[in-house]
Amino acid sequence: MRNSANASRRRRWLLFVPFSLVVILAALWTGGWFYIAARAPDAIDAWRAREARQGRVFDCGTRSIAGFPFRIEVRCSDPSAQLSDMGPAFSLKAADALVAWQVYEPALVIGEFAGPLAFGEPGKPASFLAHWRLAQASARASLTGAERVSIVGEDPRVDRTDGGGNPTVFKAGHIELHGRRVAGSPADNPAVDLALQLTAASAPALHPILTAPLDADVTGVLNGVAGLDPKPWPILFKEWQARGGSLTISKARLQQGDVIAVGEGTLSLTPRGGLNGQMQVTIVELAKLLQELGINDMVSQGQIGSAFDALDRVMPGLGAIARQNAAPGIVAGLGAVGQNTTLEGKPAVSVPLRFDDGEIRLGPFSLGRAPPLF
Repeated sequence: MRNSANASRRRRWLLFVPFSLVVILAALWTGGWFYIAARAPDAIDAWRAREARQGRVFDCGTRSIAGFPFRIEVRCSDPSAQLSDMGPAFSLKAADALVAWQVYEPALVIGEFAGPLAFGEPGKPASFLAHWRLAQASARASLTGAERVSIVGEDPRVDRTDGGGNPTVFKAGHIELHGRRVAGSPADNPAVDLALQLTAASAPALHPILTAPLDADVTGVLNGVAGLDPKPWPILFKEWQARGGSLTISKARLQQGDVIAVGEGTLSLTPRGGLNGQMQVTIVELAKLLQELGINDMVSQGQIGSAFDALDRVMPGLGAIARQNAAPGIVAGLGAVGQNTTLEGKPAVSVPLRFDDGEIRLGPFSLGRAPPLF
């Protein structure tokens, strides 16, 4: 009987072992979370001090830490930044920012931001104001550096605040930008997979053709990326060109109303900062696109414009008629030097789009010149 009672007591004691282990693990987890949370302010202040020595000053109105038990959440109200090393210097100020780490996955950082975001020159009223319904960013890192970065925005809009005829600089229904280091590329100069998606995007202040909303889906590989240290854009582009950097676009699809364009190719920069390379593009409704680009103004210059002027001298008004019908004639010419084809079941023209040290040419026709990037 005594042996039976002892065995029964041992079995009852064993029932408490799993519960005891859970309590111990919970206590260790709680202690670990509060230890990390207590160290977080010092780590953040040390990072801010390092950034400040480089001319990048980050600040918060108030800062708090939460997220127990599985996350470390750092909330910053009225976050601001002054970046004096970007050339020109500029400052930013938002309404709220939340940055979070999973305790069990510290390599993944997730951020969410609340607008509006004001930015412009330090010490002056903001030049631009950005709004959005949702703005999120995430980054995954390893011992060799950043592995992946993603930015997602819903209903973003950027307006000028310093006057002007058209205050809207950019707006979209949805925007996504993803960057991921190509596996196997060298850590000191990795290649990066890029993906960009835009829905109902417009930028009327940049060019009249961008007033109507367009959708875009672009993927490619950026080669020659040596680092992500903040620097003025001209310096970044110049260093990228010196390393032989290039952007290989594997797929690009843009649609604006009836106009659809797809293309692929490789672009780089010349020693003076001019865009260089070639893409093969296939375009639906090319005549409509050329008219929106202002083909009637383009053909008024050079040899084509001189021919139209000669027609006007022979018979007043004849040159104007020719100009009005320039786009269909140019499309026919592009079909001769390119290839008449179909795209998504619609008639299209496939033709090379060339960039020659900044000059942009669609087939044999010049569309203008892009300014050098440095």
